[in-house]
Amino acid sequence: MKKMSRNVLLQMEEEDDDDDGDIVLENLGQTIIPDLGSLESQHDFRTPEFEEFNGKSDSLFFNDGQRRIDFVLVYEDESRKETSKKGTNEKQRRKRQAYESNLICHGLQLEATRSVLDDKLVFVKVHAPWEVLCTYAEIMHIKLPLKPNDLKNRSSAFGTLNWFTKVLSVDESIIKPEQEFFTAPFEKNRMNDFYIVDRDAFFNPATRSRIVYFILSRVKYQLINNVSKFGINRLVNSGIYKAAFPLHDCKFRRQSEDPSCPNERYLLYREWAHPRSIYKKQPLDLIRKYYGEKIGIYFAWLGYYTQMLLLAAVVGVACFLYGYLNQDNCTWSKEVCHPDIGGKIIMCPQCDRLCPFWKLNITCESSKKLCIFDSFGTLVFAVFMGVWVTLFLEFWKRRQAELEYEWDTVELQQEEQARPEYEARCTHVVINEITQEEERIPFTAWGKCIRITLCASAVFFWILLIIASVIGIIVYRLSVFIVFSAKLPKNINGTDPIQKYLTPQTATSITASIISFIIIMILNTIYEKVAIMITNFELPRTQTDYENSLTMKMFLFQFVNYYSSCFYIAFFKGKFVGYPGDPVYWLGKYRNEECDPGGCLLELTTQLTIIMGGKAIWNNIQEVLLPWIMNLIGRFHRVSGSEKITPRWEQDYHLQPMGKLGLFYEYLEMIIQFGFVTLFVASFPLAPLLALVNNILEIRVDAWKLTTQFRRLVPEKAQDIGAWQPIMQGIAILAVVTNAMIIAFTSDMIPRLVYYWSFSVPPYGDHTSYTMEGYINNTLSIFKVADFKNKSKGNPYSELGNHTTCRYRDFRYPPGHPQEYKHNIYYWHVIAAKLAFIIVMEHVIYSVKFFISYAIPDVSKRTKSKIQREKYLTQKLLHENHLKDMTKNMGVIAERMIEAVDNNLRPKLE
Repeated sequence: MKKMSRNVLLQMEEEDDDDDGDIVLENLGQTIIPDLGSLESQHDFRTPEFEEFNGKSDSLFFNDGQRRIDFVLVYEDESRKETSKKGTNEKQRRKRQAYESNLICHGLQLEATRSVLDDKLVFVKVHAPWEVLCTYAEIMHIKLPLKPNDLKNRSSAFGTLNWFTKVLSVDESIIKPEQEFFTAPFEKNRMNDFYIVDRDAFFNPATRSRIVYFILSRVKYQLINNVSKFGINRLVNSGIYKAAFPLHDCKFRRQSEDPSCPNERYLLYREWAHPRSIYKKQPLDLIRKYYGEKIGIYFAWLGYYTQMLLLAAVVGVACFLYGYLNQDNCTWSKEVCHPDIGGKIIMCPQCDRLCPFWKLNITCESSKKLCIFDSFGTLVFAVFMGVWVTLFLEFWKRRQAELEYEWDTVELQQEEQARPEYEARCTHVVINEITQEEERIPFTAWGKCIRITLCASAVFFWILLIIASVIGIIVYRLSVFIVFSAKLPKNINGTDPIQKYLTPQTATSITASIISFIIIMILNTIYEKVAIMITNFELPRTQTDYENSLTMKMFLFQFVNYYSSCFYIAFFKGKFVGYPGDPVYWLGKYRNEECDPGGCLLELTTQLTIIMGGKAIWNNIQEVLLPWIMNLIGRFHRVSGSEKITPRWEQDYHLQPMGKLGLFYEYLEMIIQFGFVTLFVASFPLAPLLALVNNILEIRVDAWKLTTQFRRLVPEKAQDIGAWQPIMQGIAILAVVTNAMIIAFTSDMIPRLVYYWSFSVPPYGDHTSYTMEGYINNTLSIFKVADFKNKSKGNPYSELGNHTTCRYRDFRYPPGHPQEYKHNIYYWHVIAAKLAFIIVMEHVIYSVKFFISYAIPDVSKRTKSKIQREKYLTQKLLHENHLKDMTKNMGVIAERMIEAVDNNLRPKLE
């Protein structure tokens, strides 16, 4: 390459004002601006030579069979496009050629091959030689083997259960355990200290791909206004390259023909993703080796969460069965269904004018269902889940610490580099306060404040939009309830199946839940794109900062989106309704909703069931059907060339790309489920069971996607699950409050206990012993029909005949009392009991949570000892090697000094 003068540079800038910028070529760290008009003739671009495909479909090497393919870049040859813009294609070609030339200058080796099925596609295979791998392994602080780890693992304490765990474990004869090593960050000048038996195997394929991707993400290709453009991600996003990915090592259905291939993809499909392995433990070490620690830690967390759900599901099913088996002993439900009690209680209309008077026994079936969920088992299960979530989080920390030791990420010295998108915007020069050196930043402090303000405003706007959608659902419920009350059959003979099971409340609840779910999914799809746009505008510095910022935005949105309707039903519906003579109107127009005589707990259960079930079904459709259909369509279009042997890189190209945020969405899906399982579990004890079944399938579905439908991901290091850990801890703290409030304010448990212990016996009751008899009559207040206002008066054409009073759900004095329609003493007893219950339950559970957190250390003593032992032996090994080198060097120096002295003294003595 030749260097260009300043005059040529200025001339180029004048000639290429319509271009995007100057092409940048690098030559061993030196930037060169070539003459664009004479690039090809002068051969300034060092581009890969084209090679013919050698016909080996499973080959993972260049055509010479020696150099391993570490990465593949795919582009469409502009000269062979049928319809294309000449100017645009020429610019893209120049950028690509500059980029590939700079890759070669960074030491990478490239080989280009045309597609077997489509000659417009070109595959550029990338290989990193030994020197490049060593150089960047030191830059990236990659830990590599020093010597085999001879520390003995503790034998299993459950010897009697070995036969059972062996059935659930992966067959070690198929997936052999990985050899353990002492490791240290790689240093080229201490290469002899490392355990290098075979140079080709010292860097495994995942590490090689990670190093190459690190280089690809930072190589420059263009200069605009003294700001460099660089990185393969930008080139792929702009369409200059179609794709960039590492290769799978073989087909997932059969082993490779190459005897040296480890066939890890085949083993993962057979022992992990295949449906017949659904009962087996996950091969986490092989997942981590093939996909990297970031993917491995996700599946480790998901598997551990699923194991812990098994205990919660068993207790939840037991509480559900307790309620189901005891529903026939539910006294208050019997009173509702009894023809001489519930059949003779006339209830006041629940809406204005159109709604009729109705008999209490119309809610007989719903009261029976409510007995299942609103029982003593609900209280037990809510307390249990408060403890369970703490146990899960604390034991997961211990498990995570074990994985950090086993996967060698305890002291992860990965100084995270700035994202290429961030570096490309760095135009402002400032003095670093610590180093006192110049550095570039993308915007000033004032500009950063403006961006944060705009981003926060955008997030706040979308949250208000969700709240507006919830308000719309509430308006729908209020409006449709009137329609159902007027249109559904009104004969109360107890035999009409429609009237028996489909009450106005039930019909309104089911339809509103379905519509709410549809709106949730629509807003979810829109906001995913909006959140990414906001985060891109915010411009976080590193990929971790980017993911954490996006995580908080998405979770905040999803929290409001998924849980707002549940919070409304649990804590607002039926709480501020007034009484028939003076109802409370919402927005001055709509009369507030009322709960069934048994409360809103059953409606909350319905809402949770529809959202959890619908979300699981929708996610599985998205995760399974969409990639499968896309790949099926792709295979259909390529059927004409199916008789040709396609190479490994072309087979992988036609798989679906997962994208950088693929794992983010998997975490988000599970955290939202975790919220449903913990926040509202007091109303639905079967939620852990549904989550357990979903997660068992989710693990295998995700495994199937990764191994069969998606290109191989770039392996990434990770110590933990990142920002999701504090989010789960926040949910766990909030769950105690929500479940206590559900039991106190949503269920009817506290009023029943107050009646049983205080108002069923003298001085307030007439019974001689504690009983639940008379509870319904005691909790329904009396209203005089003549006291109705014209606006709120019920349907005059009632089929129930003439009556002077009706009943409503509240604790108020009857008409004629000196304090008529004021809250009675029962009301104040109940309020006091509810508040006392919340305080006691919260303090008890929080105390237990604190004790558990204190008693269970985040890192087990055994793991801590192993970490310290390995660190000691590693330092000792490095120190001994260093001493040997120093002793050897000193010995050589001493010999030379003696020789020199001897040579100087010998002539004098002679």
